[in-house]
Amino acid sequence: MSVMYGRLVDLLVDRFEVDRAEISADTTFEDLDMDSLFLVELLLVIQSEFGVDVGDDAASPGDTITAVADLIERLASAEASA
Repeated sequence: MSVMYGRLVDLLVDRFEVDRAEISADTTFEDLDMDSLFLVELLLVIQSEFGVDVGDDAASPGDTITAVADLIERLASAEASA
């Protein structure tokens, strides 16, 4: 797993009280009973914690934790090279 994946898992555990044992690379936000309203809150926290500009619709409940970590990584790399 990537460093960004680990940081996202830590964020879910520490800020949103998700049980670490429930999270794996293929886990979706739906698997964690997180709806689109939760994702809006999560994306706002991601913007603050990771310093990336993420749109409100950048993730859906069906996305995996890995997919969102990859998105954050791409956005962080793009902003670092800009």
